[in-house]
Amino acid sequence: MSNRMKFNDQLTVGAQPSENELKQLPEEGFQSVINFRTAGEEEQPLAPDAEGEVVRSAGLKYLHVPVSMDGMDEQTVDQFREQYQSLPKPVLAHCKSGKRAGAMMMMHTAVEQGISGDQALEQAKEMGFECDKPELEQFVKQYVDSRTQATAN
Repeated sequence: MSNRMKFNDQLTVGAQPSENELKQLPEEGFQSVINFRTAGEEEQPLAPDAEGEVVRSAGLKYLHVPVSMDGMDEQTVDQFREQYQSLPKPVLAHCKSGKRAGAMMMMHTAVEQGISGDQALEQAKEMGFECDKPELEQFVKQYVDSRTQATAN
């Protein structure tokens, strides 16, 4: 599958995989799939429920966390981070293009590492994530800063 970015041995982020690509994930060593797409999005080869069936039938765990660029909020990120902890790794996380998935995983990873929002955004740029939405960049920075400070206290 093209457009994949490996965060670490536990996590890879990418664009929407095809049904065939989903079925091949166990052969690549993946144990879980996270889908950040909302139901009814354009250019969606499989609805989230149908994707879940394909993923589970391939023997993988499936987590669907519907997130829109406009509807990303701290509670959703917190709930996702809790659920992520219990998933078998390695994980493939995706949305349509990989931007939402990248943002969600970057927030999780940054808070776990105890780095600042600015450091998280810098790391994302170094990894090749281009954020063309200033409001998403601001949300990532604010979320990471608020959670990193909370865990430091």
